[in-house]
Amino acid sequence: MRKSPLRAFVFDAYGTLFDVHSITAAAESIAPRQGALLSQIWRTKQLQYTWLQSLMIGSAQQRDDFATITAKALDYAVSQLTVRLGEGDRQRLLDGYGSLAPFPDALAALADLAPRPRWILSNGTLAMLEPLVSGSALAPHIDGILSADAAGIYKPCPKVYRLAVDRLQLEPAEIAFVSANGWDAAGAAAFGFTTFWINRNGEPVERHAREPDFIVGSLANLVPIAQMYPA
Repeated sequence: MRKSPLRAFVFDAYGTLFDVHSITAAAESIAPRQGALLSQIWRTKQLQYTWLQSLMIGSAQQRDDFATITAKALDYAVSQLTVRLGEGDRQRLLDGYGSLAPFPDALAALADLAPRPRWILSNGTLAMLEPLVSGSALAPHIDGILSADAAGIYKPCPKVYRLAVDRLQLEPAEIAFVSANGWDAAGAAAFGFTTFWINRNGEPVERHAREPDFIVGSLANLVPIAQMYPA
């Protein structure tokens, strides 16, 4: 049974607050009958590239930022499916990352967690995240954004999670880290955050790290738990 208060909530952005697959409609218009698959391959390769680059960083391998990785992952997905892109199609898909739809459960959950600080900690660049948030209904309920760029590596490296501790000046256990990505929840748990895994699809728990403190099906489930652990 945990005893620490929950003084702040830190959220992953892509896949947790914002639906990366809301881009599927645009993908379908460009690649009929393959839009959903294109989105899935794109996302899978995007994540793989962050992990691989984190392992490969050295004198001969520099780290690409998340915008560059996202573009390279799209190129891979398009090539795998042999999709023929028309003029402007590639940029239209990339631009879609600036207007991803928030998940339906995000707005009310963020609002109800006030007045505790609510931050984003993401692999995305600030140039990607700031317009995404400001252009959404979530903007009034986000107190700040942290990018993995400041750590020079990607999640689940502890250096990235440390950014939240340093910025909020709290102990890891006092920070509720919220992610719908199982690998991210595992990394956050290993770091020492109080971890919430938003397991929307009923996936099995990762076996390589300690389990998240809380496994719930929706962001809405955060609020009653938060009320049990006041700041």
